[in-house]
Amino acid sequence: MQAEPQTKQANIVVPDTGSNLSKKAQVAGMFNDIARKYDFLNHFLSLGIDKSWRKKAIAEVAKVKPARILDVATGTGDLAIAAAKTGPKEITGVDIADQMLEIGRKKIAEQGLSGLIGLQTADCEALPFGREAFDVVMCAYGVRNFENLETGLQEMYRVLSDGGKLVILEFSHPQKFPIRQLYQFYFKYILPTLGKLVSKNDNAYTYLPASVKAFPEGHVFCEKLMKCGFTNAKARPLTFGITTLYTAVKQKS
Repeated sequence: MQAEPQTKQANIVVPDTGSNLSKKAQVAGMFNDIARKYDFLNHFLSLGIDKSWRKKAIAEVAKVKPARILDVATGTGDLAIAAAKTGPKEITGVDIADQMLEIGRKKIAEQGLSGLIGLQTADCEALPFGREAFDVVMCAYGVRNFENLETGLQEMYRVLSDGGKLVILEFSHPQKFPIRQLYQFYFKYILPTLGKLVSKNDNAYTYLPASVKAFPEGHVFCEKLMKCGFTNAKARPLTFGITTLYTAVKQKS
C-alpha cells in the first residue's frame, strides 16, 4: 500500500515547479546545464564515497561475467568506465542529456576505451534496442529521475537477456540515530547551498533531495522490480543507508 502514493509523488517531483515542460524535458535540461560541474560535485558533495559505491555495484556486475552491458542514465560515463574492468566485449551507455554524454565521450577517449564503450542519446523509457540485447543492465542514480518509473524498469527487463542481471544504485535514507539526523540536515541545508554555489543552477541541488525523498526505496522498490517481472530482488544499504545497491534477475524462461 505504501508504494503507490510514493510513485505518484515521485512522478510530480520536478526540477522547476513553475515550468510547463515535462519532467523528462526538465531533467534533460538540468543535467545539460550542470554537465561541466557534475563530476566535481559528485565527488565533492559525497566526500569521495561515491567511488566506493560504484566499486560495489561493479563487483555485482562482475559476478555474471557479462559480454554485453547496458548503462542506463549513464551521465558522464563513470559507471560504464568502471565496468570495463569486468572484461565485457561491449558496453553501451544511454542518456537524455547530450552535454553529459559529450563529457563522457572525452573521458572514455582519454582512457583508451572508445572501442569498448559507446554512448548514445536515448530515452531510458523507450530504449532503442531489441529484446534480450544485454547480459547486464545497470544504472547509477538515474531511476528516480524517470518520469514513469515502472515504464523504465519494464524497458530494462525487456532488453535484458534471460538469466541476466539488473544492478541499480540509488540514494536512500539512513534510519539510525544520529546518522539519520545528520544526513537530513546535510541534504536539506548544506548540499543545496554548495551545489547551487558551484553549479550556478538554482534547481538541481534542491531537486536532488526532493527526488530522493519521493523515491520508493528499500523493500518498496524491490516490490516494484518484482512487479515488472524481475526475481530475486534485493536491497543492500551502503554507508549507513545513504545509498542502496539493488540487484535483481530476469529469470530464464
